Amino acid sequence: MSRTQLQHSPPLRRDNEVTVFEGVMVGEAAAVVADAGAGSFDDYVATRSASLLRFAYLVTRNSEDAHDVVQDALIGLFPRWQQIAARGEVDAYVRRSIVNAHVSAWRKVRRLFPVEDTSVLSASPVVPDASQSIADADQALRLCGELPPMQRAAVVLRFYEDRSFAEIARILGCPEGTARSHVHRALQALRAKLEGGEA
Repeated sequence: MSRTQLQHSPPLRRDNEVTVFEGVMVGEAAAVVADAGAGSFDDYVATRSASLLRFAYLVTRNSEDAHDVVQDALIGLFPRWQQIAARGEVDAYVRRSIVNAHVSAWRKVRRLFPVEDTSVLSASPVVPDASQSIADADQALRLCGELPPMQRAAVVLRFYEDRSFAEIARILGCPEGTARSHVHRALQALRAKLEGGEA
């Protein structure tokens, strides 16, 4: 899988019910989601790349990092394709690889967050939010970005992908009780930030 297959697209566009934001598909047509159990590695990549990029973006909060961790996860998957596909755990393996790669990178950086280039922000026109729901979603994304990586991944899996705690535990490679604890602690932290007015 080459980096060119996962290249960035324009900042925001719609193509037949597909929304692309910062190079990551955030909504996709039903045909793209169709068969997660594709027979070959190439079929899997073709059908699941968009979903994996969305997941990685929500975990990493950065489009470039999302592309990198997905590419690394797929590179790691390729030599083990037959074995993992035979067990039917391809998505869990790739998502666990994405989370592990992000956690490792996060530990190295130790909570240093890049600051956006202010010259780019001042050059682009300011467009007000169209609705309260967009503002709420933005606030939720910002607050989730402040969570530790494992809690953030658990919240994304639970509420964005609507996964059960058993699935979250399998994807994150931890006991189900730990998955529940990650979600519970994340919700407590988010609630405290909202009530404390830290948004």
